[in-house]
Amino acid sequence: MEKWEFYNGLTSDCAEIRTKVFIEEQGFKEEFDHIDSKAIHIVIFCDGVPCATGRLFKSDKDDSTYKIGRVAVLKSYRGKNLGAKVISLLEEKCREIGGERIVLSAQCRAKGFYEKQGYSQFGEEFYEEYCPHVDMEKILK
Repeated sequence: MEKWEFYNGLTSDCAEIRTKVFIEEQGFKEEFDHIDSKAIHIVIFCDGVPCATGRLFKSDKDDSTYKIGRVAVLKSYRGKNLGAKVISLLEEKCREIGGERIVLSAQCRAKGFYEKQGYSQFGEEFYEEYCPHVDMEKILK
């Protein structure tokens, strides 16, 4: 059974999922930052186990643009559309707080996933740590 919770600021459940996915599995070193304290975080629980997370925060571009980031699903829960659920729930939250546009930086290997969620690439490929990324956006209706 699935349920989810939104939190203001980073929780231990969010940190645990991101540590397992981004640090242990993918080898990133600079996972946590100052944005964590001001972002809205979501955790999806499956049968009480925290298994997916992501964050939403206001972009510094304008008042109607928000950013999604740090979307992660534990390996044993992948293939259950939890990543898409995280994105959808964060988009709903963004609409609730007045957002009209969402931007994100996607790992190039995950670009297709975000395209399926309605995001389009803008700008050129760039690197974060060792990993190629692209900026993507979606206009909310």
